[in-house]
Amino acid sequence: MSTAPLSSFSPALFSLAGRRALITGSGQGIGLTLARGLAAAGASLVLNDRDPARLAAAVAQMRAEGFTAEGRAFDVAQSTEVEAALAPLENEVGAIDILVNNAGIHRRAPLESMPLELWQEVLDVNLTSAFLVTRTVVPGMIRRGAGKIINLCSLNCEVSRPTIANYAAAKGGLKMLTRAMAVEWARHNIQTNGLGPGYMRTAMTGTLTVDPEFDRFIRARTPAGRWGEPRELVGTAVFLASPAADFVNGQILYVDGGLLAAL
Repeated sequence: MSTAPLSSFSPALFSLAGRRALITGSGQGIGLTLARGLAAAGASLVLNDRDPARLAAAVAQMRAEGFTAEGRAFDVAQSTEVEAALAPLENEVGAIDILVNNAGIHRRAPLESMPLELWQEVLDVNLTSAFLVTRTVVPGMIRRGAGKIINLCSLNCEVSRPTIANYAAAKGGLKMLTRAMAVEWARHNIQTNGLGPGYMRTAMTGTLTVDPEFDRFIRARTPAGRWGEPRELVGTAVFLASPAADFVNGQILYVDGGLLAAL
């Protein structure tokens, strides 16, 4: 049993008050859910989507819920767009304290017949974008001597299945990029960690959730016996973005209902 005084714990450990978070791919889905959770913990938001109309709707929604939110429309896989949108961001809206590299896509095909463009597109959006966005944002964190980076990984960092080789390769690469970032920037008081969802009910998995055979497979494979909900990722994201995780670095925290723990 710990002998630490009770005063060593404070709810302020999990507060994001006064912090600003940039979340890529946050016009909808998991990204928007995470943005809402970070805002509820006190952060102001900078949302991103490559679709300006969808982004505007998301920003308006966050503001209607009482949160402080800005929007920046750009394609995370295009280096020129990333630079143009983010290089002036600190002067325009303020420092980015928390970066969530959430943007991601799925393009399924058998590996032996996968077109190169499907392979490359998934690697560009799911892996290279995290490098491009972080490379643009992290100099400000280094100057300030503080920052939190959360990369949206996946249980497919560890396991794969047929038709998702491009996705698994990208997420496996993102796992190691997360650790490389942690090793490079820990000395600047920057913590980089991965949030690894299991099988969640999202637009991306929509066709799978209604496939009776696949639904039975996931329920049987997951010790919790069900799909996860995006809201169940929020607590882990807030933790990783908060002072409570100041000595947590280079880790991938899986929120998967126990799937990776089971045979």
